[in-house]
Amino acid sequence: MAPRYLESRFVWFDVEDQADVMGDLEIENFPSVLIADADGIRFLGPITPQLGTLVRLVDAMHDSAAPIAPHLPETRMILNRLASRTWPAKGR
Repeated sequence: MAPRYLESRFVWFDVEDQADVMGDLEIENFPSVLIADADGIRFLGPITPQLGTLVRLVDAMHDSAAPIAPHLPETRMILNRLASRTWPAKGR
């Protein structure tokens, strides 16, 4: 998906293996997706585990008309933690 969305950053992490990233934000359903930018949260919630579902969701969130909710302190913290990490290449 990354070549399709050159201005986006995609990070996969397991909330059990990397619980320190989540802080106080509780994830109740899996898989869950956070789509956010500097302006706020565009989506935070569970989705079905199919690539097509994720592609449609990301496409919808890239539209300027997509609703934006203010960042919660927890989501701001998650984004800061994600931005400060280096992530291993897939398959390593």
